Amino acid sequence: MTEAQKSVALEIFALWIVTLLLIRLVLTVEALAGLPEWVRVAVPVLFMYAPVWLCSWRGVDSWDYPLALPALGDRPLWTEAVRLNAVAICVIFVPFVVGYHLWHTLVFGHELQWTWPSEPLKLVGYHLFFVAIPEEFFYRGYIQTRLDEVFAPRWRVLGADVGWGLVITCVIFAIGHSIVTFQWWHPFIFFPSLVFGWMRARTGDVMAGAFFHAWSNVTVGTLDTLYGVIPP
Repeated sequence: MTEAQKSVALEIFALWIVTLLLIRLVLTVEALAGLPEWVRVAVPVLFMYAPVWLCSWRGVDSWDYPLALPALGDRPLWTEAVRLNAVAICVIFVPFVVGYHLWHTLVFGHELQWTWPSEPLKLVGYHLFFVAIPEEFFYRGYIQTRLDEVFAPRWRVLGADVGWGLVITCVIFAIGHSIVTFQWWHPFIFFPSLVFGWMRARTGDVMAGAFFHAWSNVTVGTLDTLYGVIPP
């Protein structure tokens, strides 16, 4: 590993661990002190402003990175984001739902109860604006971009140039969830995050990955409700 790679790796680790520990602190204080749920707005704020602050500290214009959301009038970018999501969802939806059904019925003994989420719009809004966009901004917008600067993309995959920056980002993305709140299934997050990162590389922006990220979360949340894993 070169000196430049070591320096960026240390920078990314510091950004990642400090941000996630602060997020965990916010959630812990909220739970212990019985604070209102609106306190959790600090989570997306940290995800979105920590990279901007780091750019400022480095003396780099944050606009040099594709961190900001695209302009509403940037029709080609929005169209490509929607198109990529439509293709990915068509490919993944049926095998994913079948796999989910088999996993939860055969392994855990859950049964399909046909109980839908009680607040679907809130579910979609939460996962898009409070989870997907901030996390993609942080992980794919800054971290993957920064790693690609020193670990040059070396593989061409379905029209996108990707490399170790994508892989490393996916690993710390999965681990980061367990730092905030541990769940046994967090390692499996690595696999959908490969798609998030590929979309980032393919489009040069974070919105395509954010849309797919939100769709993934909403789909799992809806299935968990349908199968009685979580309350509606």
